[in-house]
Amino acid sequence: MPSPDENSIASRFRGFLPVVVDVETAGFNAETDALLEIAAVPVIGDATGGLVCGDTIACHVEPFPGANLDPRALEFTGIDPHHPFRMAKPECEALQHVFTPIFKLLKQTGCNRAILVGHNPFFDLGFLKAAVDRNKIKKNPFHSFSTFDTATLGGLAFGQTVLARIAQAAGINWDESSAHSAIYDAERTADLFCAIINKWDQQIGRPDQ
Repeated sequence: MPSPDENSIASRFRGFLPVVVDVETAGFNAETDALLEIAAVPVIGDATGGLVCGDTIACHVEPFPGANLDPRALEFTGIDPHHPFRMAKPECEALQHVFTPIFKLLKQTGCNRAILVGHNPFFDLGFLKAAVDRNKIKKNPFHSFSTFDTATLGGLAFGQTVLARIAQAAGINWDESSAHSAIYDAERTADLFCAIINKWDQQIGRPDQ
């Protein structure tokens, strides 16, 4: 495992690798409602110590057997869980599709654990943990309860807590017609997280390790 230097991502957050996650679901109950989409964007360091977005990892997910599909949630997201062109994976396979490159990146960066970054991340982490438990997956790269919340960071940096408004305040393009897909929301949230942290480091200074 590589030892972290002062510009590496491993030295920025106590050995945690930030990974922005967004899920789209068929309701609000992580125990009963289907997980339908998951997207993850690792955040890594560049040569100067700034944060940049890594490659997006994403997957459509088949509803688990017996999952609840709330019509109101499906109408909101526009997802048809049974559409033949979704190319969805069974839940266990989908999780491994997302987890495998994150574990690989942990080794490459010298980080010891991934930390979930999200907009109100208790929702995304809750669905992720419920799916892990449901499929009896023993190795989960994410910290079990710690998260970074871009709603809080947006309130601090721009006085806004709604994702679209924070993005606009940060000068990030926002396409409302593309919102509420896991990939789009995860990528814009990752852009926002990097923008806020980089702005802090440039104006206030990077914390001493």
